[in-house]
Amino acid sequence: MRNRSNSGVRLDYFQRLINKTILKFQNPITGLFGTTEHDSHAWVRDNVYTIMAVWGIALAYRKNADLDEDLAKAYELEQSVVKLMRGLLRCMMLQVDKLEKFKKTQSTKDCLHAKYSSQTGKTVVGDSEWGHLQIDATSLFILYLAQMTAAGLQIIYTLDEVAFVQNLVFYIETAYRTPDYGVWERGDKTNHGLPELNSSSIGMAKAALEAINEVDLFGARGGPASVIHALPDEAQQCQAILHSMLPRESNSKEIDAALISVISFPAFAVDDIEIIKKTRQEIEDKLMGNYGCRRFLRDGYKTAREDPNRLHYEPWELLAFEKIENQWPMFYAFFILDGLYRGDTESVEKYKALLDPVITRTDDGNLYMPEMYSVPKDKVDMEIRSRDSQKRERTGKMLHLWGQSLFILGRLIDEKFISPGELDPLNRRLITEPRPDVVVQVVVIAEDIMMQSLMAEQGIAVQTVSQVAPIQIYPARVLSQIYSLLGKNKSMGLTGRPSSEIGLLATSKLYILQDQILAFIPQFIDQHQFYLALDIDFLVDTMKNTMEDLARNWRMMGRPTFVCTINTSMLDHNQKLPSSLVGTIKKLQSGYIAGTRVHLGDMGDFVSTSCITKLSFVNTDTQYAGQDSQISDFLGDVLKKACPRPRLLSLGKKASRSYRHSSIRGIVRRSRSIAVNAEDIPALHAQLQQRGVNLGLTSPNSPGPALSFALRKLEKGAKKSRRKGIVETTLPRINTSEELAHPHLKGNGRSPMCTPNRSPVQSPMGSPKAQHRLWPFMDKFNNDSSYNNVDVHELVDQLSQSENLNEQADIIHYLYIKQGPNWDTEVDGKSCTVRELLVELYEKAGHWKQWWLVRHAAGMLKKRVEDLALAATDLLVRQKQLSVGLPPDREKIITGPLPPDELAAIIYESCGDDLSTASLTQEILIYLAMFIRTEPKLFKEMLRMRVGLIIQVMASEMSRLFKCSGEDASDHLLNLSPYELKMMLHHILSGKEFVITTVMNEYDDEYKFSVVSKQSRQETSAFASKLSRKGPLNQKMPSVTVQSPPSAAGKPEIEDEMEDRQGQWLRRRRLDGALNRVPVGFYTQVWKVLEKCHGLSIGSHFLPHSLTREMTSGEFKFALQVERVLNMIPQPEYRQLMVEALMVTTLLVEGDCRINLSGQVLNVDKIVQQANSIFIKEQNISSEVVNHSTGSAGICLHLYDTAPSGRYGTMSYLARALAVFMNIGDHQNLECNIS
Repeated sequence: MRNRSNSGVRLDYFQRLINKTILKFQNPITGLFGTTEHDSHAWVRDNVYTIMAVWGIALAYRKNADLDEDLAKAYELEQSVVKLMRGLLRCMMLQVDKLEKFKKTQSTKDCLHAKYSSQTGKTVVGDSEWGHLQIDATSLFILYLAQMTAAGLQIIYTLDEVAFVQNLVFYIETAYRTPDYGVWERGDKTNHGLPELNSSSIGMAKAALEAINEVDLFGARGGPASVIHALPDEAQQCQAILHSMLPRESNSKEIDAALISVISFPAFAVDDIEIIKKTRQEIEDKLMGNYGCRRFLRDGYKTAREDPNRLHYEPWELLAFEKIENQWPMFYAFFILDGLYRGDTESVEKYKALLDPVITRTDDGNLYMPEMYSVPKDKVDMEIRSRDSQKRERTGKMLHLWGQSLFILGRLIDEKFISPGELDPLNRRLITEPRPDVVVQVVVIAEDIMMQSLMAEQGIAVQTVSQVAPIQIYPARVLSQIYSLLGKNKSMGLTGRPSSEIGLLATSKLYILQDQILAFIPQFIDQHQFYLALDIDFLVDTMKNTMEDLARNWRMMGRPTFVCTINTSMLDHNQKLPSSLVGTIKKLQSGYIAGTRVHLGDMGDFVSTSCITKLSFVNTDTQYAGQDSQISDFLGDVLKKACPRPRLLSLGKKASRSYRHSSIRGIVRRSRSIAVNAEDIPALHAQLQQRGVNLGLTSPNSPGPALSFALRKLEKGAKKSRRKGIVETTLPRINTSEELAHPHLKGNGRSPMCTPNRSPVQSPMGSPKAQHRLWPFMDKFNNDSSYNNVDVHELVDQLSQSENLNEQADIIHYLYIKQGPNWDTEVDGKSCTVRELLVELYEKAGHWKQWWLVRHAAGMLKKRVEDLALAATDLLVRQKQLSVGLPPDREKIITGPLPPDELAAIIYESCGDDLSTASLTQEILIYLAMFIRTEPKLFKEMLRMRVGLIIQVMASEMSRLFKCSGEDASDHLLNLSPYELKMMLHHILSGKEFVITTVMNEYDDEYKFSVVSKQSRQETSAFASKLSRKGPLNQKMPSVTVQSPPSAAGKPEIEDEMEDRQGQWLRRRRLDGALNRVPVGFYTQVWKVLEKCHGLSIGSHFLPHSLTREMTSGEFKFALQVERVLNMIPQPEYRQLMVEALMVTTLLVEGDCRINLSGQVLNVDKIVQQANSIFIKEQNISSEVVNHSTGSAGICLHLYDTAPSGRYGTMSYLARALAVFMNIGDHQNLECNIS
């Protein structure tokens, strides 16, 4: 008999240790581990971590076998691992109905349970009795199912189990936007059952998605049916959110020790070395102690000050736990494993030395990892005075199985029984290794021979769709339909993949389906989805950004292949290729675009170098023998021509006579709710009068004839509006014959799809003119007597004869609201629903680039932009809150990520019947997300994005720039192309000077808007010199100019330049107020004031002193409380003046001016009103001018339009008002330089 080697003896020691400390607790029936011998609750996460040591020693025995008995031990231990993993799988499969529900709802009530009975495998608490939604636990199970399967263990036995695991992948793939209860099961650290978006959950889900992708769960004996698929875009989205959050764990936890499991073993989810170092350092600096790590700051779990009779904490109570949080020694084991995987011997030795004294040694020589160490009750005060100064005592379980497993695993690796790579057969530890530069392969394909010849004229050689055969080219929605078959299982009631969205990474691969090679066009190019792809300039701009994203995020074997088709819808109205498109393709030919290496070529040249995936799950299960026909039917629908039936809407020039006098005329326009504030009417009055004074046209008290006429007309219109209860901001204008007819298209009544050479004539820049109401029009629809006598059948006849786009839009809108989308119009004797007519109207409007109608029709069709949920999440995880809808009545606040359909429903609800604004809201959310990803500095000191207010401010900008009414401004805004709207938003956010040019298109009889930065030195110098004649300006304030339409070209140049100066600071305050921008350190300063006084009164709301006891000065929750009160102020300029007033109050608690505020309530409104009175008195403004220049909240418009700093700045007046309010000495000679 052979002698045992020294290594064999040592290995036997670890096996005995595992048997006595771990395997003795494994239930022989279910294979699960209870927390103790007397507690049968088995947590999913704890069980997976616990079995890792058993798997590790099984690998060690197989690797270091001295005897045949060692191989037998290895097999025995491996079966214990299989037993545990299958036990967890069985528990989850018993909840298959909850899994199916959760894929659609992401609700905490529909999630899989976090713990089960170790004796029966059944649930142990109710759905609402525990924080069950713990995505990190499910992700950890999937991650180690993949790792263990790759190492050779057979865990999955049947195809039903494969289908269930596939659906578990769908369960976790939305982790980047699903708040959960996190590793510690508490959610928000007050433990009130509030789920949060947790970095640890997102990171573990990202690791699991990458690990399980294309793993055959049957191992070497498997086939196509047992392979798991995970779309790469889901993992990439998790990574993007994770990188933006780290080192923060959640909104309530600035750092968490659990993040060590994300940046290192076992997840290895982060590939950015700097983020890894920063997160590790934050954990060590803020959480590391002498007995282990604190879980997170102010963690009260089982501390001496915790009330054991309740689970939750009161907000003010958290401060009591600071510096006495319990320390968990298992995190030393995590850091030892981290050092072993990094090859950092110094770190390993450091944490081994720290761990050794806190490990418990039993009488029989076994080493136990205790759960935690706490500060004794009698030493709490001394510990608070000096952190880590007191000796702690063991608390909780004497043997913590999770920590024990990690401790043994670290010893096995440290003593060379196994290597780090053996526990990581999928090589996740190599994620930070540098990768070679990615070259993006680009294939441009012409739709047909005509498009190919047009490209050839520009010197660009491309293939047609038919010429790339046998490779098939399809839109992304085809791939979405194919993937919807993934994971379906009738016997278990599983419906497969729930999402219809396919990301960029997925469409950048080639696919093999039944011996055919398929390539897919990215979703953002698909014009059948949201309308953004109809704008070629936006498409080209997005394409450039796409190349950079592909190169940065590509992780797969082979190169990404980007496919773009050029079709007739991309041609301009002269049937030419747009210059922006041609220029972009020629840049691609150069080999570089936007700093990214690209290779433009034919599809056939790239097959051998592309990433190729086999769609092996299609038609592999006998119970889905009809899958072939499903796919064939869908492909047939996709390949149908764009005009499956004769078009029913005519083209023409004139509106019918009956339409001109019809009550439905202008119904689309009346459904809008975008408005420039009614209080701008006196603002315009004051500006007109002031301009007359400045230009020397007349004396202030004797306006000239033209000015007087304009003012009388303006006042008359305002009074008329007030009598009707309508808020209207229109400037007087003359009705024209064109306005009565609204001619739009000329032609013989054929479809634009069939007559591409037609072009629109005299197309309005907005929808038909009508009075504008603040309330949603259709709320009053059924009560409006003017619609009672409308005969819908006569309208259908009128529609069949109409040749006017506006008339068609109004009729279809009325029919949609009155009769419903499925009502059969029987237009021209053909069966045709209102929805079908609406789809045709949408397509026609898109063809002619009538963006106001495109947006309205898209809203009626309830279209949703593909990346809506991701866009909202991108903003939310960066500590920005969102609100949609117009304040104050319809504004809805979004504080956490939501599923796409739920988010879209909130947007449509908040916009009411204003469907155009609903579409515009989605657009702006997409643009804001684009900017925060690429230019986060634009959002500095902005806590909440109020999209409704941003839309109002953009309309105000259009009104100011084009000197038109608010009603016309909303028309201009809605008719901006997506690209120009994006550019305008960017300039507003950045504060740069910009110019809006209106150019008459030589092919269309209408103006085209273009937003460009003002870059000309001569232009800027001239602009500055003109302004200098009026006095000094704050140079930080951006200015905006506009090149007016030809009709305005005759105005004096100086008049336009002076108008740029007029209202400059009013405009800035309105912009900053709408964007919720505050000064640096604003919330911390407010906290300091609130700490000294009894409270702050802002409007009708009150901020109490008690907030300072509940929250720290830098806590995100405190900022949200202040922001909530400020957002109750509907006027953005008044809100911003209140912010300035709050900054002035900080003078009371800082510097040399320290005043006792104890017991006092600072009324900020009174301070602002007092400043207004001082301003009016000091400026000697007459009562008549005051009446004409009163703005929001009764504040003089001239005060709004005053710079903050300087002797006569608003801050100076506010400081003097504060002195009056506080009865502070002489306040006449104050100068304030606070900015």
